[in-house]
Amino acid sequence: MSDTEDAFLRVEAFACPMSTCGAPAGSPCRTTKNRVAIQYHTARFRLVPALAKALSVPIPALRRPGTAWTELPAPPAATAPTGHARIGYARASTARQSLDTQLDALKAAGVPRIFSEKVSTRITTRPELERAIAHAADLRASGVSVTLVAHEHKRLGRGLELAELAERLRVGDIGLEFLTGELQGSHDPGGIVFTVLAALSGMEREYIRDKTLDGHESARNRGKNIGGATVTDPAMLSMALHLRDQGQSLRDIASQLLITQGAKKGKRPSPATVMRMLRDHDEHATTASQ
Repeated sequence: MSDTEDAFLRVEAFACPMSTCGAPAGSPCRTTKNRVAIQYHTARFRLVPALAKALSVPIPALRRPGTAWTELPAPPAATAPTGHARIGYARASTARQSLDTQLDALKAAGVPRIFSEKVSTRITTRPELERAIAHAADLRASGVSVTLVAHEHKRLGRGLELAELAERLRVGDIGLEFLTGELQGSHDPGGIVFTVLAALSGMEREYIRDKTLDGHESARNRGKNIGGATVTDPAMLSMALHLRDQGQSLRDIASQLLITQGAKKGKRPSPATVMRMLRDHDEHATTASQ
């Protein structure tokens, strides 16, 4: 349950979807005996993303739970925006990737304020994105229409992750715009078309991943190596086994071996390569002896 004192106001911004209640926006939920309910109905408070996972949301004392239910005045309608602001967000997955293309595109599009960071989409916490959304919310609260702008949708996320972010923007009445990519253009974050496209973008990534793994497995079954050209050979293995029998470390063994084929011909293998070669030999030897 939310600890914020205004949780009930956020719930009452919506009419209750329960047919047995039907309380309009601005009023608390009611029981079948037409009394003020003790708690808001689940279907209603789950319309608020921040409360969606709560088990219950109590109706505050000022609504006098248990007394006869009467309809209260509806909350005032939101005033029309008095201006428009665009806030940019740029993200790279690794520290070695450049943000220049995204930043240049956002500046060329006339976006004055840009938040940027280098963090993988696998990381659930993205501080600069949170700052961008908080700044957008502050501007919107002041009566300004706000749009969050990104170079392409992949900078914000894909699939369910993107859909969840869109829901946050919808609740905050913040627009969304992508400068390029599959979802190029301005979007209503709460629109069904955008929700479907966001879900499809996540399915595409999973499809590519699954097909890649299937391809790797098929190649392995045909005896092909996955992960780059082979740099080991029987002569190298024989020497490595001899040096290991002498008690030498992987680093010492690698320093005495030489690659005789491929693009790395004439170079020394890495200790990791020697470790994999010896491990594979030991596994095959164990299997053969069983």
